[in-house]
Amino acid sequence: MAITRFHAMLWWRKWAKRDWAIAAVGFTTIVFVLSFFFDVQDTNKKNNTIVPDLSPNDDLVDLTLLHSAKDRGAFCLDGSLPGYHFQRGFGSGSRNWVLHIEGGGWCNTIESCSLRTRTALGSSKYMDRQVRFTGILSHEASQNPDFYNWNKVKIRYCDGASLAGHPESEFKNGTKLFFRGQLIWEALMDELLSLGLSNAEQALLSGCSAGGLASLIHCDDFREIMPKNAAVKCLADAGFFLDEKDVLGNRTMRSFFQDVVQLQGVEKSLDKNFVAGMESSKCLFPREIFKSMKTPVFIVNPAYDFWQIQHILVPDESDPSGSWRQCRLNINSCSPSQINILQGYRDSLLKGLTDFQQNKDGGMFIDSCFSHCQTWMTETWHSPNSPRINKKTIAESVGDWYFNKRDVKLIDCSFPCNPTCHNMDFS
Repeated sequence: MAITRFHAMLWWRKWAKRDWAIAAVGFTTIVFVLSFFFDVQDTNKKNNTIVPDLSPNDDLVDLTLLHSAKDRGAFCLDGSLPGYHFQRGFGSGSRNWVLHIEGGGWCNTIESCSLRTRTALGSSKYMDRQVRFTGILSHEASQNPDFYNWNKVKIRYCDGASLAGHPESEFKNGTKLFFRGQLIWEALMDELLSLGLSNAEQALLSGCSAGGLASLIHCDDFREIMPKNAAVKCLADAGFFLDEKDVLGNRTMRSFFQDVVQLQGVEKSLDKNFVAGMESSKCLFPREIFKSMKTPVFIVNPAYDFWQIQHILVPDESDPSGSWRQCRLNINSCSPSQINILQGYRDSLLKGLTDFQQNKDGGMFIDSCFSHCQTWMTETWHSPNSPRINKKTIAESVGDWYFNKRDVKLIDCSFPCNPTCHNMDFS
């Protein structure tokens, strides 16, 4: 299913700088959600499961500013308080928790971080005061069969470094930017523990894109703060970023991640044994992070992740002639030779997951879609029209893995084999 309602919203493409283009993924995903909201009618109906009497607006969840963060100096990039949205669980899910960290790219320079302070990706001043909980955060059993009645938290992302920045790096910038992602994470966990997380029986830490990377960075720490007898697992959606050369042979993403790590001191949030002796340019790639992780993880990733194609494989500066322009916007516009290159990128993804496939506790859903972030939207998480592999939706696959119903390591056939895909169309 192609989504075409994007022309008017893609004003950010006029900003050609690499750092801002990468940061702009947050706006892309917002457009993605709005397109589904307006273009797709809700065909789901409640099943026979008993749920609370909820009004049509009860899936709108208020923003809570983290006032306790002030005392520990846990601020967004602009110095405002970080925030989250919280919906209490009910019934059998009252002691279970789903946390979801929103995405939004990263900033790798003072200039790009400063730009973010004028958006919700760097300041709570611009965050929506209410957001709709859908997908993995939905309270509808028909849309979210395994987690609908759990306590649900959407963590807002405003530090530009996957909740892993450190204030020791601020002296470098000569501005009033706050690099406090790690402190935000710690302050937020303290607050959630006081709200009932400390008594959790089951918990799932998830995230999308840069939030997916954050869920990997903090996964083992999350396990450590939870009750010892709790079932704790993590999920990274569209967060398996590849350390691949672009079409001109440059390591664009490696260089970018190195700038992020050095600017915000991110390595201090990573396992010390893991980062010892490793180049800072490599330490943010999930393939490396996995080597030191102990907590079970599920990977949701499209093999043709449009964000990775647009920013890792074919960033703007690697296509001066514009020969890739249409292909980057719509996979159905790619030439046979371009499709071959995209298939090579898919091969690199599967190669990068080789070791992970041997992990008996891990799970994966690698579809053949031209998409990005599929767990927090009902249409791609679990609906009659959702992407499927072996007739299973993402929600069903994650549920089977989380509750140990079966081994779940699903890898789709190559494009264009899967008719259930929601392939994005930016043209």
